[in-house]
Amino acid sequence: MSNEHSDLSERAQLMLRALIERYVCDGQPVGSRTLAREAGLDLSPATVRNVMSDLEELGFVCSPHTSAGRVPTVQGYRFFVDTLLKVQPLDERSINNMRLELSLDQTPKNLVGAASSLLSGITQLAGVVTLPRQEHALFKRVEFLGLSERRVLAILVTGEDEVQNRILSTEKQLSASELQQASNYLNQMFAGKDLSEVRAALLHEMQETRANMNSMMVTAMHMADQVLEKNQDEDYIMAGQTNLMGFHELCDIDKLRKLFDAFSAKRDMLHLLDQCIHTDGIQIFIGDESGYRMLDECSMVTAPYSVDGKILGVLGVIGPTRMAYERVIPIVDATARLLGAALNQKE
Repeated sequence: MSNEHSDLSERAQLMLRALIERYVCDGQPVGSRTLAREAGLDLSPATVRNVMSDLEELGFVCSPHTSAGRVPTVQGYRFFVDTLLKVQPLDERSINNMRLELSLDQTPKNLVGAASSLLSGITQLAGVVTLPRQEHALFKRVEFLGLSERRVLAILVTGEDEVQNRILSTEKQLSASELQQASNYLNQMFAGKDLSEVRAALLHEMQETRANMNSMMVTAMHMADQVLEKNQDEDYIMAGQTNLMGFHELCDIDKLRKLFDAFSAKRDMLHLLDQCIHTDGIQIFIGDESGYRMLDECSMVTAPYSVDGKILGVLGVIGPTRMAYERVIPIVDATARLLGAALNQKE
């Protein structure tokens, strides 16, 4: 935190907290009179306006052109979450009810689905949980067999000789010789690497060195990209997406379409969730901090879940930036611990 933010007066902090809590409640810009009342401070409207001007200068609040009231910015939410937030711990009864939802008589995949539904049901936001990572998800080899015109059967061998078949579409009909060249190229390049490494390398090669590739290499890359995209179709389970339609800042049809398209395509979401695998405890992306435009008006609260100290995946909640962080954070944290415990019983 910068020095100019760390010496924010206690009065300004109280008012910022009151403004955010009020805005989270009703989603309406907060005026000076309302703010003074909410903060419990005996201040004149003029004094309140002066403090609000200071907060606006710091970038913590802004004034929508349609209203004299203020709303929090991403920077304001970040300061609130990092400095002012008072997390409400869950009571034992709530935790026991959550534990019952994650019963032990379910398969690991069903447990992940139950955790996703649990998160969305309790928070009334969207819940997302990645499936447990396979221990040996290595790329061993891929073979391509021509089917009908511009359709190819891809045979992907991973880990302990697990075989997965995928039907791909190609821009043109490829001969048996071209398909063999493509598989030889990919097998030589990626054999023995983790699938996540292969995905990252594919994206890098296609973005950085495409201009220097011959047409066969480009074709091979595109087919490999399709194989891995289809392979990750069920890498996470999401529930409660329609809950997001209840927030006025997200209910614009164009925004919703882009958001739901991103949920369906999964690539960007998986990349974001993969970042959370490598962090301890709760991680919070607010607005444009995620780096993905479709999430600019959303926040995501995540936590990794683990068995015997080994992180298997990530779960979290997606909602508007004005979510009730003090309530969502302990729910995400508890669900991560309970899912890990339930999966541990499956080992």
